[in-house]
Amino acid sequence: MIRMRSLRGKLLGVVMLTTLVALLVSLAMIVAYDLRAYHQSVSGDMSTQSELIGHMSSAALAFDDKALAKQTLSLLRLRPKVNAGAIYNARGKLFASYVAPGQDVHFPQRAEAEGMRFENGKLTLFKPIVDNGELLGTVYLRAEYEMLGRGVDYGVIALLVMLPAMGVAYLIMRRADYIITRPILDIRDVAREVVQTGDYSRRAARTSEDEVAQLVESFNSMLSEVETRQRALAQSNGELAREAEQRAQAQQEVMRLNQELEQRVHERTLQLEATNGELAMAMEEAKSANQAKSAFLSSMSHELRTPLNAILGFAQILTSDKLPSTLPQKKEFANHILKSGRHLLTLINEILDLAKIESGAVALSMEPVALQEMLQEVQSMTEPLAAARGIRMLFPDACAFSVDADRTRLKQVLLNLLSNAIKYNREGGAVVVDCSGSGPGLLRLSVQDTGTGLKAEQVAMLFQPFNRLGQESGPEEGTGIGLVVTKRLVELMGGVIGASSSPGVGSLFWIELRAIDPLPSLAGSEAARALAVPAGARGPEAPASILYVEDNPANLKLVEEIISFRPDLRLLPAPDAHLGIELARVHQPDIILMDINLPGMSGLEAMRVLRSDSRTQHIPVIALTANAMPRDIEKGVAAGFFRYLIKPINIDEFTEAISSTLAHIAERAALKAGRASKETS
Repeated sequence: MIRMRSLRGKLLGVVMLTTLVALLVSLAMIVAYDLRAYHQSVSGDMSTQSELIGHMSSAALAFDDKALAKQTLSLLRLRPKVNAGAIYNARGKLFASYVAPGQDVHFPQRAEAEGMRFENGKLTLFKPIVDNGELLGTVYLRAEYEMLGRGVDYGVIALLVMLPAMGVAYLIMRRADYIITRPILDIRDVAREVVQTGDYSRRAARTSEDEVAQLVESFNSMLSEVETRQRALAQSNGELAREAEQRAQAQQEVMRLNQELEQRVHERTLQLEATNGELAMAMEEAKSANQAKSAFLSSMSHELRTPLNAILGFAQILTSDKLPSTLPQKKEFANHILKSGRHLLTLINEILDLAKIESGAVALSMEPVALQEMLQEVQSMTEPLAAARGIRMLFPDACAFSVDADRTRLKQVLLNLLSNAIKYNREGGAVVVDCSGSGPGLLRLSVQDTGTGLKAEQVAMLFQPFNRLGQESGPEEGTGIGLVVTKRLVELMGGVIGASSSPGVGSLFWIELRAIDPLPSLAGSEAARALAVPAGARGPEAPASILYVEDNPANLKLVEEIISFRPDLRLLPAPDAHLGIELARVHQPDIILMDINLPGMSGLEAMRVLRSDSRTQHIPVIALTANAMPRDIEKGVAAGFFRYLIKPINIDEFTEAISSTLAHIAERAALKAGRASKETS
């Protein structure tokens, strides 16, 4: 049936079928995602509610106060989805109960084992109440579980969306296909009329500049040639002797032209089919890229909002007068804010890394890197994460090799592979790191885990942009572009990366870099010099003064709190560059902390003023700014900043920068004093 349909009908059918498949796939993914989110939300909410009721009921169970237990359960009236709740004592007997208005609920005679089950549109939860390791009782909750109803609603919505969408696509294609098929249909009509009437003066209209237009031009040329031949035959009617020969020649010429036309039509048809095939492939690739980017943006919205939700939520609790909290709670909330903030910074850095790599803005500093020292650094940074999940980290005892790489980027690659091996590992598993030669002048570093592993088709998509396979293996946080950044960084350093995996066994990731001769370890002495704090350089009786030029009160308050833990330091605040310059001239601080984006006068302009003044040109100035792009850092270093620190503040890095600057000042003062004593003697 499809073969017998017209060209316009075939084109319309293909487009409508493609539109229908795309709509079905998109709607199915949206419905599946929402139902999964609803299931997780209901499960998490009920688990949290049971823990809260268990915590509030522990005193009632301990003192056998049923009235207090019922009063606690009565708070469930604020949760309309909860049908009933009960508290069982440590012996499993019913202690207190609650039934929502209009509900007919029969409570179990005894408490069941801890767990959650779903049946007949209801969620049933048993949660033990434990205080100081002692089982006090069990919380029982029963709530609405509307998974089936939501699925039916989404089916109706999907139908209501698909019908108008298919109708609009049909109307658009009914109009658009005319543009594509009109030139070919014109040639067909002209050819039919010429065959039927024998009028070779007819010409096909040229309406485009593509291959079809060339076909029209060739067809018209053929008609012109045939018309000319026809006139020649008419003029030669008087010459009877030559009439037969001329007719024969004309017929032969027509046959030759027909053959040429058929050949050219065949060639043009093949070219048109090839072009259409390439166009279809390009459209499919563009559609796939758009879908991947749309999925990536949706994932990014979720991933960025998740830590922001924790930051803003706990911050509101800390600042609310209506929600008083104890000091341990404040510390816990602050830890949550700090953890979420660091996670958010990691997400932003991954996105910026990918953007810089895609735009070619990454500048590498290739140098010999000793792998033993590098592995020791990443081991110390990842072992706490592994220990939290009971995962053993196995590193080689000795890796006496060096590679040609960018030290910072190589550390970033190894940390990313190790963090993935820990994140997607099983509890109590292991991560094995190995280094070995893999060929002439090549060194291979491998990271193997004991996680769930990946299928072959998943391994093939590991390093594709915007493809986050972690969503299929568990609710792990992340952007899904870490491995893409890792792969491109390795390639920028002249190396290669690969992976293999076995479902249920684990995964192996490896990188190969160009090996060089082993180098002596210099990290120990450099680190000691960088982290050294000048002992006795200043005591509490003469604290070092630090002038901080910052217009944001929150940032100023943060630095004040950090400085308050250093009795050897004293902070002078300034809200703008003009006041900061005047305070520097009057108080002669030991160090100046300078923000870049300041009102009225920028930090770079203030830096030029300080360097041009003999009273302040000797004071080291440290930039403390959110301008983190490479060109901003280069501009700051060129302006003469002693150090360039990036917000959000890393407290360890901030403290190290202050200490090393004070050490530099002390060394400079000692050298000056030594020269003065020599001149005196």
